[in-house]
Amino acid sequence: MFTNKSLRNMIVPLFFEQLLVMLVGIIDTFAVSYVGESAVSGVSLVNMFNTIFIYLFTALASGGAVIMSQYLGSKNKEKAVQSSSQLLLFSTMFSIVLMTFVIIFREGTLGLLFGEVEEDVMKACLTYLIISAYSYPFLAIYNTGSSMLRSIGKTSTTMYISIVSNVINTVGNFIGVFILHTGVAGVAVPSLIARAFSAITITIICFNQKKEIYYDIKYLKSLDTSLIKKILKIAIPSGFESGVFQLVKVALSSIVALFGTYQIAANGVAQSIWSLAALVGVVMGPVYITVIGKCMGAKDIKAAQIYYKKLMKLSFILSLGWNTIIFAVTPIIMQFFVLEPQTKELVIILVAIHNIANAIIFPFSGPLVDGLRATGDVKFTMIVSISSTILGRLILSVVLGIYLNMGVIGIALAMVVDWLVRALLFISRYKSQKWQEYQII
Repeated sequence: MFTNKSLRNMIVPLFFEQLLVMLVGIIDTFAVSYVGESAVSGVSLVNMFNTIFIYLFTALASGGAVIMSQYLGSKNKEKAVQSSSQLLLFSTMFSIVLMTFVIIFREGTLGLLFGEVEEDVMKACLTYLIISAYSYPFLAIYNTGSSMLRSIGKTSTTMYISIVSNVINTVGNFIGVFILHTGVAGVAVPSLIARAFSAITITIICFNQKKEIYYDIKYLKSLDTSLIKKILKIAIPSGFESGVFQLVKVALSSIVALFGTYQIAANGVAQSIWSLAALVGVVMGPVYITVIGKCMGAKDIKAAQIYYKKLMKLSFILSLGWNTIIFAVTPIIMQFFVLEPQTKELVIILVAIHNIANAIIFPFSGPLVDGLRATGDVKFTMIVSISSTILGRLILSVVLGIYLNMGVIGIALAMVVDWLVRALLFISRYKSQKWQEYQII
């Protein structure tokens, strides 16, 4: 069903696409570091909050991708087309509601989450949140289009869009920060423009009816509740899991806010580098969904087993190599940041902790779970992930970070324990073969 060449043609463009997407966050952090550490802290705190919604949009798109992949595997093109169109309609409506809520209640929300931060940091938070909230619908629309294109293996298209988007963002950051001197707004507005470009471009492409699946206007006139329920059956557990995970991260960022500006700044910069180091896991997740989803849609359990093993091995090898490269270049990257020496040293320590665990453990706690979701095994993955996040990462972070006075290093170690628990349970679930019993379509 998938040759080595077809897998390579799917993975390589997706890798470069996600690399470019993640570079947007790093470039933002780099540019805003010239504004000051308060600005860096404000942007990093809001980015943690924004990630809650980004993960919700991703979960919704992933739910749609599972349904589309399974319909394609069963040779039901009409249902695949309807699924993609309904996903666009629902995700757009959902994102507009979230955008409106965040803008209206921005001050109260930030006060509740980060009320203890310095006044300059809070001011940066408000500016960045207002502007970035306007990009929520564009993010949701782009995720919908990219999930559709990935379902048919057209990852090179999303890669090209990301290239242009990244150029827009980079040029915009340079103008906003170094020419117009608009501070935090100088990095927020270019990101908004870049996301709008990506959403509009990918939507136009997805209306092309020459593709294997596409958007059809007749399915955009009203919601088909039965089809939306199928999508949400996958998306809600995944979205709830991601939402809890990000809420815990926001809670942890509130704890980080207690450690002082230099630790907040170090954590924010480290988070940007972490996202880059975690690239392989981000890339392999959609690959699992497309490959395993089509196998299950075709009722080919034997093929699914073969590709599970192949993708796990590939994820581990790629992750090990990539994390090694990122850690090796981290000291070089830090030379370009305008930060205090102690802040830079702490960033390197945090990256070392993350990358070792991300290379060895995360391939089995991150992308593997997307393979299980593609079969419909979503309740188990949700329960494991939420339990591990709350009982492992949150509680252990409080113990290590506050009571043992380890600061952000303690929070990073708690993250590693969380990954380890998940990896052991997900591998066990895969070996149990219970995922073979599920039927989505």
